[in-house]
Amino acid sequence: ASYAAAAVELYGITPADRVLQFASLSFDASAEEIYPALLGGASLVLRTEEMLRDAVTFFRRCAEWGVTVLDLPTAYWHELVAELERGAVRLPDAVRLVIIGGERALPERVAAWRRSVRDGVRLVNTYGPTEATVVATLAELQGRVEAPLLAGQPLPSVPIGKPVPNGRVYVLDGDMCPLPVGARGELYVGGLGVARGYLGRPELTAEKFVPDPFSADAGARLYRTGDVARWRRTGELEFVGRADGQVKVRGFRIEPGEIEGVLLRHPAVRDAVVAAREDEPGRTRLVGYVVPIEQAPSAADLRAHLKAELPEYMVPAAFVVLDALPRTASGKTDRRALPAPGAPTVPAEAYVAPRTEAERRLAEIWAEVLRVERVGATDDFFALGGHSLLATQVVSRVRQAFGAELPLRAVFERPTLGDLAALLPAEGAAAARVPDDVIVACGDGGMEDELLERIDELSDAEIERLLAGLSPDTGIGA
Repeated sequence: ASYAAAAVELYGITPADRVLQFASLSFDASAEEIYPALLGGASLVLRTEEMLRDAVTFFRRCAEWGVTVLDLPTAYWHELVAELERGAVRLPDAVRLVIIGGERALPERVAAWRRSVRDGVRLVNTYGPTEATVVATLAELQGRVEAPLLAGQPLPSVPIGKPVPNGRVYVLDGDMCPLPVGARGELYVGGLGVARGYLGRPELTAEKFVPDPFSADAGARLYRTGDVARWRRTGELEFVGRADGQVKVRGFRIEPGEIEGVLLRHPAVRDAVVAAREDEPGRTRLVGYVVPIEQAPSAADLRAHLKAELPEYMVPAAFVVLDALPRTASGKTDRRALPAPGAPTVPAEAYVAPRTEAERRLAEIWAEVLRVERVGATDDFFALGGHSLLATQVVSRVRQAFGAELPLRAVFERPTLGDLAALLPAEGAAAARVPDDVIVACGDGGMEDELLERIDELSDAEIERLLAGLSPDTGIGA
C-alpha cells in the first residue's frame, strides 16, 4: 500500500491513464503495474502473447489501445530501443511515461532513446529487489544533462537514483558503517517496503533481514541486497555489481551453481563452471565451461541434458570445452581467466550453404541479429546463441525484408534456417515490402491489419476479396 500510494504520486497516475499490464502475474513486478493503476483510478490494459511477437506489433497494439504508461523489463526495453533507432518503429503518441527495471540499463541505449523519442516522454530507471516490494529507488533519465565527455571516453553508467518515499537505502561496509561518496559497499534497503522474511526459512531470514541500527522504530530491519553500490556526488546511487555469485540475465535471477550441479551430473562431464559474460554491451549471456571425462559431449547433448531439469532461461547460450578449468594460486576456479567463447562453428563438412534466395536473405538477418560470421541452411537459431528477445528482432526484420508476417512461435517450432525460410515468400514474391506507415501501424486498424493478422486462416477467395479493398500502395502482395 505504501509503494502503490507513492507510485501514484511519483508517476502522476490519473483516471486518464491507461497502464499496460506487461509482467506475468507470477512475477512480483506485476504488483508495480496493478496496484498503482487501480489506486489512481487508471485503466489497466492486459497485454496478449501476440504483442510480444515483435516491436512493430507491440507498439501497434499500444497505439490502438491508447496506452499511456509502459512498465518494461530493461532487457526488453533495450530491444525496443534498437528498433526505434533503426527507424523500424516509433513510440505511440499517447505514451507519456516509460518505466524500466530488472537489470542494469545500458548508457548507449539511454542515449539512443533520447535521439529517437520525442521530448516530453518521461523515462524512469528503477531498482529494487522482491524483498523490498519491487521498487526501492528510481532515477529520472529523460532530459538529464550529462557532463560533456572527451572524445573516446565511455558513457557514464546509468544511475539507479534515490529512495522512494517511505524507503531508505544505505551503502555500508562489512561492519555496517556508512561509506562516503564514491566508496563501494553493500546496498541495504530499509523502510516500510521491507518484507518480514522468507516463508519457512528462518535461517535465511536471519541472514538477509538484519536489525536496522539507523532507525528508532522498534523491530525495524534492513534487507541485505547482496548488491554492490556507491553514492555519486549528485546524491544518486550507482549500481556496481553483485557481492556474491548471483547473476541476472534478461531480468532473471540465476545462481550459476544450480546449472553447474546439473552439468556435473552428465555422464561425460568431469568438471564444469557457468559464468555470465557481457562480451558485447547489452548482450549478457550464460556460458558453460566443461571438462570432459574422455570424449567431449556436443552442445546439443548438453542443452538437452540441462533442459530436462532446468527452465530455458537457465540453459547457457554457448559452451566451451577445456582440458582443465583455470585455477588461482589457492586452488579456486579463476573465473577471470575463463576464455570468451568464439563464434559458433561447425565442421566444414557439416556446413550447408543457403540453397534458396529466401534462405540466403534470412541467413543475412540471422547473422546480423546473432552477430555471427555465417549461417548455414541447417543451423539452429538457438544453438547459435539466439533467445526469445532476439527472436522478436528476427520477426521484425523479416517483416521489413520480405513484407511477410512471421508468427513468433514459428521461430521456436522451426528453429533451423531452412525450415523457417520455407515459410517465407518464394523468390518471385520476396520483393514485396511493407512500407513504413504500415510497419509503424499506430492504430490504423484497417483492412491491412486484418489481412496481416489473419493471413494464415484465410482462403484464396477471402484473400482476394480483402486485397480488392486495399489501397494500391500498401505493399502487400498476393
